[in-house]
Amino acid sequence: MTNIEKYSEALFERIKHVNEYNQEFWYARELREVLEYSQWRRFYEVISKAMKACESSGYEVDDHFANVGKMVSLGSGAEREVEDFMLTRYACYLIVMNGDPRKEVIALGQTYFAVKTRQQELIEDYDQLSENQKRLAIRNEMREHNKSLAEAAHMAGIVEPRDYAIFQNRGYQGLYGGLGAKEIHSRKGLKKNQQILDHMGSTELAANLFRATQTDEKLRRDNVVGKKEAGDVHYSVGRKVRQTIAELGGTMPEDLPTPEKSIKQIERGESKQIENKGKKTV
Repeated sequence: MTNIEKYSEALFERIKHVNEYNQEFWYARELREVLEYSQWRRFYEVISKAMKACESSGYEVDDHFANVGKMVSLGSGAEREVEDFMLTRYACYLIVMNGDPRKEVIALGQTYFAVKTRQQELIEDYDQLSENQKRLAIRNEMREHNKSLAEAAHMAGIVEPRDYAIFQNRGYQGLYGGLGAKEIHSRKGLKKNQQILDHMGSTELAANLFRATQTDEKLRRDNVVGKKEAGDVHYSVGRKVRQTIAELGGTMPEDLPTPEKSIKQIERGESKQIENKGKKTV
């Protein structure tokens, strides 16, 4: 874990609360201070956008944004109730994704909550997984989200396979500083029939998963229509992910090492282990 990652984790973990059911949550008022919003009114506008995004994603808003009141001192011994929200990790993620992108702390929050939310979705003990297990988990998640992304692209007007290939290439170009799928394939030294996603480490896969999920959400949320328009969205999202990596001092995806084993080799190895265990128990 880099110093920046440690800092961002400490920043948001220190205001995390855990209830009697061992469920984690954050208070919106405390998150506002960390995200450097001086006025509650301005921050509430961000919360409202996050609520709409939550609803558009098919989730119950109240499950993630619980409206709670807080008593605050007026300094003269009197108290008054102010509005506040108990937020899930997913709610915090939506808030930072709708926050002011000019704030450095927003970029930290976007990366922290995106990664932690995705890890939580994948598996509770993510940090205890080996690198190959992380690769398998994220690659499987990538397969599912690519299906959803293809559906969103189809809704935007991308129907022909050739047009979808161009659309996908735009996302890679944004994330990889102008390099398309062909250039990435060549850079990794892969054979013609080998897929580049099967030859990525967990960090590179995570960046691509973030690109895919955010493009999917933006295409649907903004009701994007048109092949060029959808491609431009994919490019801009990829570029934004790349910008965030740069701001956090991370390694650019094209400079990350290519693992020796492909995802398919790891899957075959796991299948063989399961098969051998089965033979021993017979």
